[in-house]
Amino acid sequence: MSNEVDKPVAKITTKDLKNVDPSRILNLNVGVLGHVDSGKTSLVKTLSTLLSTASLDKSSQSRQRGITLDLGFSAFLMNLPPAIENKKHLTEGYDLLQVTLVDCPGHASLIRTIIGGAQIIDMVLLVVDATKGIQTQTAECLVIAEMTTKNLVVVLNKIDLFPESERDQRLKDVESKIRSALRNSRLANSPMVGISACVGGEKVAAASENQSNCVPTTMNVKGLVDLLHTNIQPPNRDQISKSCFHFAVDHCFPIKGKGTVITGTCLAGSVKVNDIIEFPTLALQRKVKSMQMFRRSVTEIKQGDRAGLCVANLDSKLMERGVASSVDSVKLISGAIAVVKKVRYFRQSLNSGTKFHISVGHSTVMATVTFFGAKEMAERPKKSSRSKSESGAESKSLSTSALGGNADTAGLPRLVFDFDDDFEQHDGYIETLDDEIEASNSSDLPLHWAIIDFQTPVYCPLNSLVIGSRLDTDIQANTCRLAFSGRLVQKFDASKEMGMMNFYTKKERAGIVDRLGEPYKRNDDEQIVRYEIFGSELFRKETNMNEFLGLHLETEKGDVGVIQSSFGTSGKFRMNFPAGTTVRNGDKLYLRFKRYANDPEKKIRQDSVLPPARVGTRLEPDSKKGKKKQGGDAGNNGLGNGSVTGKISNTKGDPMDNGLYTMVIVEGFFTPEANIRERIGHHVRVVGTDEEGIIAGSFGKAGKCKVSFTNGISKGSVGTKVKMMKA
Repeated sequence: MSNEVDKPVAKITTKDLKNVDPSRILNLNVGVLGHVDSGKTSLVKTLSTLLSTASLDKSSQSRQRGITLDLGFSAFLMNLPPAIENKKHLTEGYDLLQVTLVDCPGHASLIRTIIGGAQIIDMVLLVVDATKGIQTQTAECLVIAEMTTKNLVVVLNKIDLFPESERDQRLKDVESKIRSALRNSRLANSPMVGISACVGGEKVAAASENQSNCVPTTMNVKGLVDLLHTNIQPPNRDQISKSCFHFAVDHCFPIKGKGTVITGTCLAGSVKVNDIIEFPTLALQRKVKSMQMFRRSVTEIKQGDRAGLCVANLDSKLMERGVASSVDSVKLISGAIAVVKKVRYFRQSLNSGTKFHISVGHSTVMATVTFFGAKEMAERPKKSSRSKSESGAESKSLSTSALGGNADTAGLPRLVFDFDDDFEQHDGYIETLDDEIEASNSSDLPLHWAIIDFQTPVYCPLNSLVIGSRLDTDIQANTCRLAFSGRLVQKFDASKEMGMMNFYTKKERAGIVDRLGEPYKRNDDEQIVRYEIFGSELFRKETNMNEFLGLHLETEKGDVGVIQSSFGTSGKFRMNFPAGTTVRNGDKLYLRFKRYANDPEKKIRQDSVLPPARVGTRLEPDSKKGKKKQGGDAGNNGLGNGSVTGKISNTKGDPMDNGLYTMVIVEGFFTPEANIRERIGHHVRVVGTDEEGIIAGSFGKAGKCKVSFTNGISKGSVGTKVKMMKA
C-alpha cells in the first residue's frame, strides 16, 4: 500500500452528464456501515460526485452533534466493472455504473435506522477505525451485513494516524484480527483495504460549513475505488415485467407550487410518469407527476434505482418512512408464520411468548414470537414455495420487501407451511438437536418455525426478510442485540387461527412387570420370550381401564405391546406382545403418548406401531416333564435324577442377634399345583456358599416354599440361586 497522499479527485457533476441517457446508467446501492466516529461520512463525501437532498449529514441536528442521525444518499459513477461486463443482459442495456452510497448511522441508539438502510442495498462497505479495530456496533453491522449481502468490502480507515514507519505492520495486525472475527461466517474471504478518508481527522469533512467546496486530503482512496471496481458483482434484479412496483420511502417533503416529493429506493418492478401509485398505510392513491434520479429528470424508474417521485395532494407530514406501490399489491398483515434462524452472537435464549422488535423494510414494530417445529423441520424434506408463481398461476407478484438484503441472502429457505403437520410444543428456540438430526443439518443453528404476532399490523409482502432484535437492551452493554432473522411464509392471525395449529406435548408414564406369562421359544431365532405379561403401578385401582385398552406400552429394550384388559381390582393389567418380549419381573414398562393443545377431547395419541407377530412354541413346565418321565408324581418336579434350581426371593421373620435370618422364601422349585408338603425335609443348598437348609413348608399359592437355615443366612442372599437336593 502506498503511503503517499492522494491528489484531489475531480468530481463529475450533473452538468457533465447532460449527454448521458439516464436509462443507460445501472444503479448499484452500497451500504456504508460501521461504528460511530469510524469515518463513514468522511468516506462518503470523498467518494461522492452526485448528492441527493438527503446526503452528508445535511440536517442541522446532525451538523450540531457531529454524527450521522439518518440515512444519507449520494453517488459516484464508474465504468462497468468486469463482473458486470460479462453479463450480456446488463451490458446491452447499460453504459455506466452508478454507485449509490447509503450512509447509515453508527450510534447504538439508531440501530432501527441501520437495519432499515441495510435492506435497500446490494453490497456493504464496512468502515472500521483502524486504530480501534472491531467495536460493539462494528460487530452488529457485521451481523446485519451477513444477513443482507454476499458482497462485503472492509475499509480500514484513519491509517494516517499510524506512524509511517509502523503503518504497514499495524495495518496487517488489524487485518488479522478482523479475519479472525470473520472466519466462521460466509464473509470470511471479503477483501480489505487501508485508507484515510480525511487526513487529520474525519470531523474536518463531516462538519464542514461549505461541503461542496471542501476537498479533504486523502490516502489510498484510489486503491479503494480500484478494489470496488474489481469486486463489484452484478446486482440481483428480477424481471421487471413480472413484479409489481414496490418503493421504500425514506424521506418526504413539499416543494411549493409543484407538490410533494417522496424519495426512496425502488425494490421491485417499475413505474412511469402519470402512473397511479398507492400509499397503503394512508389508504391513498396518487398520480406520479414527475421523477428525478440525483437531480436528473427521468420518465421511468425500475428495480434498484434511487429516485424522487413528485405527486400532488399529499400532505408530507403524514409520511416520513413507508411504502409506495402498485395499487392493491401490498397487504396489511397482523401476524405471520416465518422460518427463522438465531443469530449465533446473540447470548440470550429465545423464549416463546417473548416480545421482540421486528424490522421489515423501514418499519420496526413490537411483536410476540412463538418458536416451534425445529425437529420436524430438520427431519422433513423441504417443499419449495415457488411452485405457484413459477407455474404462471400469478401474472404479477411481490416477493420481497428488500433489495439485496432479502431472505435468500440471509440463508433462509423457501418453504411451504402445512397446517396438517404436527409440531412438538417447547418453551423456546432449541439450539441443539439430537445427534442424528444434527448430522444431516448443515447450518450451525437449527431452523425453526415461528409465529410472529405484530402489536401493530405492517404492510409487507410474504417472503420478506424480517430481523428480530432486543433493542431495549442497555446500549452500554457490550452485547449483540440482533436475535434472529426470518422469512415471512404464511399470513397468520393468532387471535383467530391458533386453533388450526397442531401443537402437542409429549407425555410418559411408567409401570413395572408384575408377573410373566408362559415361556415360549420363538421359532425364528429360538429366543425364550413371553407373549403375555401382567403389569402394575401404572394405574390407580379406581382408574377406568376401558379408556386405556388398546394403548401401546414399551419396554426398556424397545419391545412394543398392547394393553388387552384389566387384571384384578388393584389397577393391574394384562398385555400382549405380538413379537414376544424378554422382560423380567420388575422391569419398567412405559406408556408414551401425545396430548394436543387444541384437542377438545384431550385424547391420548400414540405414534408407536405394533410389530408383526413372531410365532413361538410353548415350553412345558418342569413338573409336567417329570410327570411324563416318571408316570405321575406331580410334586416331584424332576428330582428323580438330580437337583432342581430355584432362587431366594425374600427373608421371613425377624433376624437373630447376629443379624442372620433362620427362614427364607424360595421360588422356582415347584409349580402352583405341586404338593409341597410331600417335600418337607428335603435339603436345600445355596449355590456358591454350600450353606444348607431344609424345606419347612409351602408359602402362598404360586409354588413358593419356606426354607429353614438353622445357622442363619444373611439378607444379602436374596436373589441367590439355591438347589433342592435329591432325597
